[in-house]
This record gives sequence, structure tokens and C-alpha cells, in this order.
Amino acid sequence: MQSQELPTIGFIGLGNMGGRMAKNLHNAGYPLIGYDIDAAKCTALAAIGATAGQDTAEVVKNNDVVMTSLRSSDVFCSVAEQHLIPNARDGHVFIDLGTTEVERTREFATAFAERGAALIDAPVSGGPHGSETGTLRIFVGGDAAIVEKCRLILEILGEPKYVVYCGPSGSGQIVKGVNQLAMGLGAAAYMEAMAFGVCAGVDPKAIREVVGMGDGWRGEFDSIAKRIIDGGGETLVVKYPELPYFLAAAEASGFEIPLTKALYEFCKNGNYEMFDNMNRPSRSFWRTLTKDSDAE
Repeated sequence: MQSQELPTIGFIGLGNMGGRMAKNLHNAGYPLIGYDIDAAKCTALAAIGATAGQDTAEVVKNNDVVMTSLRSSDVFCSVAEQHLIPNARDGHVFIDLGTTEVERTREFATAFAERGAALIDAPVSGGPHGSETGTLRIFVGGDAAIVEKCRLILEILGEPKYVVYCGPSGSGQIVKGVNQLAMGLGAAAYMEAMAFGVCAGVDPKAIREVVGMGDGWRGEFDSIAKRIIDGGGETLVVKYPELPYFLAAAEASGFEIPLTKALYEFCKNGNYEMFDNMNRPSRSFWRTLTKDSDAE
């Protein structure tokens, strides 16, 4: 917030992303109290000189701005219903840095407003490295005037030119969906193309040498092919845990996203469990594609 006195920040969720973001805010001089259900993460925050809270309610009650970085929409919704909204007060600002269903975001924004508080949806992209270096892309939705007051906070977490106001409540989550679908559908397309050749009996190294090894889409294909050849195909992600969020948003608005629907249905029917890069239960698209072939 643009004032002489820095607002106090409460930070809930100190995992791979949140812990690094909280550290950057503390290092920038913001008075910060953080909390995570994992006591070790609270201890790690305290070790850098920030304050570790005793519980979520304490963090909410004792800070001007409350930021959350939680692993899923369901977790954020539960925390919001049980702890954030009941303890919200006039002038309070809540910033959701996670990926949350659009309609739930809008419902919560209304609930916060009824208590005189505001919810900003500000999901991020850039992974742990972006969190560590403060170079995240941040897709921001909510009241434009409140977003502007919080811009300095957000620009500590993200590259300023990529901290972009996208529109009213829910708009940040929609644009995060664009980001996730571009990555997930793109990766799925290259995996399926690779599987076509591999399952038909062609050496994956030969496929990579002639199709990949170039710029543009060939370079993107090449990175996927290399991961597969190196034995990491099962760990490639297509954003499976988040696809239902985007399908629900499209349905609510009355339009179709058929590739997303087909990808989700295909993965849902697979039997191969994995954890994605945010440690959420997911499905291995590559293994499902190749389950009946020697490529497995």
C-alpha cells in the first residue's frame, strides 16, 4: 500500500510457493506474521526473523492485509469459510495467491464486502524459482482502486511488468486459467504426438532428432521429448487437478472448452496416480497414453 507506514501482513500457507513469498515480503521490510499447519514451516519462517502465528484466526485478526497461498481451491474455500470471513473487519484486504474456482471467488468477494472487507484474486505463475526470485507473473482481479493500493506488495512478489490487473473479481482466476490451459493443453498435445510415434514402434530418440531440435513449437516439443527419453514422462503435468475449475467456469458462462473436457475425461479414466509439481494428487497422461505399449 502506498503510504509512509507499511501495513502489517498476515501470510497463511508457507509451502513451496508461500514460504518463499513470505520471506520476500519480510526481507522488504513488511511486518509479517505467517502461519502453516506444518509447524516446521512456521519454525523456518521464525528463523529468518519473521513472526510465526499460533493459528489462522490470530493471523487474520492481527493484520491489515491477509495473503493466502494454499494448495487447492477446496482448501482455500474451507479456510475462507471457517477463518477468513468470520474474522474479517471493515477495511481488511484479503489476497488469494492460489488458483481458486471463479464462481467461488466471486461468492467470497461478495461475502467479504458485506463485512466491509475486500478480496483480491491474485493467482501466480512461475513456480518455486519465481517465488524465490520475486519474478512471478500475477493475474489480478478485484476492485481496481484496492488493487492499486496493494500494487507495491504484489510487485515484491512478481516482476512488475507482469503484475497485471485483469478486471473485476474473478478475472485474475480466469486469466490464470488461460495460463494453465495454454501450458497443460500444449504439453498434452506434444505428449500425444510423441506417443503416436512411440506406440507405433519408432525409437523416441529418432523422433526427437527429426521433429524436435529446433525453435518455436519444435523447441517446445523437444523439451517434452527429452523428458520422456530421460525417463521422466510420468512426471510431466497437464494441470489435471485444476481442469475442473476451468470446466466449471466455462459451463457457468455458457461456452465450451472441448479439448480441456476431453483431456480431463481421458485422464480421469486412467489408473495411474502421481503427484504434480505442487504435490497434489494427479494423473500421468503419458503413462495412460502408453499403458498398453512397450513405451511404458
